[in-house]
Amino acid sequence: MHAASLTSPRLTRVLAVLADGRPHTTREIVRKAGVMAVNACVSEPRHHGALIECRSEIIGGHRRFFYTMTKGPLQ
Repeated sequence: MHAASLTSPRLTRVLAVLADGRPHTTREIVRKAGVMAVNACVSEPRHHGALIECRSEIIGGHRRFFYTMTKGPLQ
């Protein structure tokens, strides 16, 4: 994988959303960080050492994915 630098504006926005350590839905990350392909965007900080959990839930008959960063990337 060729992960972007942590100084990338795109990754900076994604990390800013996840920095609070709370679960965030895919849709929330798309809206707040202005990115698409959230699963790919989340894999890049993981490449740099971040621990980001992903879990799914069925809510109102629809599957929702939640991402939670428990440890930030290595600087």
